[in-house]
Formats: sequence, structure tokens, C-alpha cells
Amino acid sequence: MPPAPPAASSWSALRPALPILIGASLMLSLSMGLRQSLGIFVPPLTRDLGISVSDFTLAVSVQNLTWGALQPFAGALVTRHGFRPLMMAGSALYLLGMLLFTFADGLPGVLLGAGLAVGVSMACTGSAVAMAASLRPVPPALRSLVLGIVSSCGSVGAMLAAPLGQHVIQQADWRMGGAAFALLALAMLPAAWFAGKVDALPRPPAPAMPDGREATARDVLRAASRNLPFVVMAVAYFVCGMQLIFLSTHLPTYLDLCGMDPMLSAQALATIGGFNALGSLFFGWAGGRWNKQVLLGGIYALRSAAIVWFFHALPTPGGTLVFAAIMGFLWLGVVPLVSGWVAETFGLRWQAMLVGVAFCSHQLGSFMGAMGGGLVYDMLHSYTLAWQLAAGIGLAAGLVQMAVASLPRGPAAPAAAG
Repeated sequence: MPPAPPAASSWSALRPALPILIGASLMLSLSMGLRQSLGIFVPPLTRDLGISVSDFTLAVSVQNLTWGALQPFAGALVTRHGFRPLMMAGSALYLLGMLLFTFADGLPGVLLGAGLAVGVSMACTGSAVAMAASLRPVPPALRSLVLGIVSSCGSVGAMLAAPLGQHVIQQADWRMGGAAFALLALAMLPAAWFAGKVDALPRPPAPAMPDGREATARDVLRAASRNLPFVVMAVAYFVCGMQLIFLSTHLPTYLDLCGMDPMLSAQALATIGGFNALGSLFFGWAGGRWNKQVLLGGIYALRSAAIVWFFHALPTPGGTLVFAAIMGFLWLGVVPLVSGWVAETFGLRWQAMLVGVAFCSHQLGSFMGAMGGGLVYDMLHSYTLAWQLAAGIGLAAGLVQMAVASLPRGPAAPAAAG
């Protein structure tokens, strides 16, 4: 019998990894979907608790800063102690955060639950850790595509959480909506357990230094800081966080101000989730064929154009859903591109840590998108300046990203092993 073709043998080798990939996908889907849907709570919660929009967005900003600051450390802990302990602890903390949020009677409770607790949890269960776990059991030929598949699964949570939460809020109140979110968070625990089976696999080899010794975390960080494409990619990641969190946090409030049906906000977030699945699959596939950094720059530029188109006039239900579809297609496509490029360039051993370093920039952008958007609205009673800044900075970052990607490559960093 002739040997199986490389593609067929690669897919066969993927079968034992399915429990890990399914667990990581479900964990990522719930952790991302719940936090992306918190914007539906803004109108009812702020009216009930007597806090302002900027007060609520302070909690979202604390969440994003905490997530970003802890992500590199979480990635380093994965290398030292394994995935399962970190992901299980993060899932339990997510559940606690949703419960604290549900029973909050003022800004401190919202800050502690939706802010600090969910932020710490996301560092343990978010895209950087889930993608690193998904890469370990996958043959190199399928890595980019599998990253796209797992990333697309990360969008399903928003498709479920936003409409479910909005329906419960309309039928009861926002606290029952928070309880529904806590129930969904409970499912993260078994998902994290199955994803943690990756710890039974052999550890990937460490990158090698020119003198032959294994590269340490400090060596890899130093090499990354001298790698121009990595630095530009990390800085441009700021734009990704700024644009996405501005929309997921403030789009429901913007539509409410424009007199739209509250269910339209949930439908828009669900549409983002659905088209995000398609976009993540596409960019995972495309990242295996074309320059990942050029694709990243294109995503930022296209998002900026879509923001200008949508916000320059009053929204309509149809236009809102079209905008949500466009942004959804461009939403998490960055994740397989960033994770795949880091793995190709620096190897798998410290991949979670380096993605976490880049993600710090993303979360600073998230802070600006959430908190800055709230402050602009409170001061000007309009989102015009906020969307103009989001579009202008995004376009500039996208063009710079594509320009640097076209430059000749310099000397390699510590050799990518595995």
C-alpha cells in the first residue's frame, strides 16, 4: 500500500488532539463571549445602580489592564507548571467574578467582579493560553489552519451570550442576566480540564542560542525586543484592542442613544460573533499561505474604513447589522496571525509568554477604547471624536504594519525549535 499523502497523514495525526482542541475552543468561546457581551448591561445597570457610563467602563478598563499586565506572567507559568492548573484556576475565578458582578450594589462590586476577577481570569483562559495549548499537539503543516479554527470557535460564545443575556434582561432584570452569565461560566471548568490534557505531551524543545545553550525566558525576551517586525506587531496590537473594546463596550449605548431597539445591540454582537467565526477561519487559512504581518495591517486598515462608514451618519437596523458583519469578519482574525507568526519566529517553548508580551499593548489599547470612549461621551455627550480617533489611529497602524512587513528580514532571533 502506498504511503498516505502528507496532508492525509497530518490530519490523521490530529485525531488524538481533538479532546484538547475541543476543550480549548469551548473555554475560549465562553471566556471571550461573556466579556465581549458585557456592553448589554450598560444601560440597565447604570440606571439601576446610579453610576455613569464612564464608571462602568472603568470596570472594563480595569479588566483589560489586569488581563494585559498578567498575560506574560501567565504565559511563563504555563512553561513552568503546565496548562491545566492555570486554566482551571482561571475558570473558577471567572465564575466567581460573574457572581460578584451579579450581586453588586454599587461601583466597587462591579469593579471587583467584572473588572479585577474577570481580568485575572482572562490571563489564564484567554486567547494567548488557549492558542498555545492548541499549538502543542498539532503538526506544523496544520498549525495556522487549526489556530483559525480554534479562534473561530472563540466567537461562538458571543453568539450565545449576547442574545441570551439581553433576552433575560428584558424578561426579568440585569441581575438575572448576570446569573445566566455565571451559569455559562460554570461550563468553563470541564472545558479547561480537557484542554489541560496537553500537559501529558512532551515539552517542546527550547530555542538554541548561538553558543549552543538553551535560550532562557530572558534571552527570548531580549531577542524579541530587537526584532523590528515583532516590535511593530506588538505596538500595532494596541489598535486592535482599542477598536474592538470601544465597539463591544460602547456600541449598545450608542444605539440606545440613537433610539434603536435594545435587542438590536444583542443582535449586532451576535452577528459579530457569527462572522468572526468565518473571518478567523479565513485568516487562519490565509496565514498559512501569505505574509501574516501584511494580513494584520490589512485588517486594521479595513476596520478603520468600516468605522468611518458606519459612524458618519445615524444608524439604521440594516446598516448596523451589515457593519457588525464586516467588523465580525475582521474581529479575531488577528489572533491566529499573531500566534502563528510568534510560533514560527521564536518556537513553541516560550510562545505563550511572547504572545502575552504583545498582548500587553493590545490591552493598553483596550483600556483606551473602553475608558477613553466613556470619558469622551461624558464630556462631549457624543461619540464622534472617539470614533474618529479609533479610525485614524487604526489606519496609520495598518499602513506601518504592512510597510515593515515588506522590508528585508534581518538576522534571526534564537532559532525556532519544534
